Amino acid sequence: MNDPGDSTLTASAEDPPAGSEPPERLSIVIVHEAGDWSAFAASERAIETAAAALAEHSGCGRARGTEASVVLGDDALVRALNHTYRGMYKPTNVLSFPFQVPPGGARNGLLGDVVLAAETVAREAAERGIPPVHHLQHLVIHGLLHLLGFEHDTDAEAEMMERLETEILATLAIADPYESGGIE
Repeated sequence: MNDPGDSTLTASAEDPPAGSEPPERLSIVIVHEAGDWSAFAASERAIETAAAALAEHSGCGRARGTEASVVLGDDALVRALNHTYRGMYKPTNVLSFPFQVPPGGARNGLLGDVVLAAETVAREAAERGIPPVHHLQHLVIHGLLHLLGFEHDTDAEAEMMERLETEILATLAIADPYESGGIE
């Protein structure tokens, strides 16, 4: 899926003071696989900012010093992945694929992949009346939390994940997405 247009971003909330050790950072590789992402103003910077906010949040310490990829796809790509890996033949807004450590291998700081569907993300933002870039940032944070092991299979897990997302988004001046219906 890599392409010469891919970019690697190092997410950090701020640069360290002169003379101090730089903090470990969450590195994000953005892969432009498919879809029209033009509705998402400065999507690469928005993804970098969302990842930095997550890495700096106290509840997400494992995100520091790790790497993940964010794949910008379309509904067709996500539909195919959703069908193959979840048995559902429909697009969804975001899928997360945690890195699978091979037998005898080591994690080496790799978290996994977050895959987004442009049409679904744009449609949901329009339906909710929110800026598309805010919804993109929310879904990046949501997907990265899944890569860190957070789930929402039970009410307690969902509450914890929603609280983390809301706290992280608040540092980006983004309103609580769960007040207006959340994500699917």
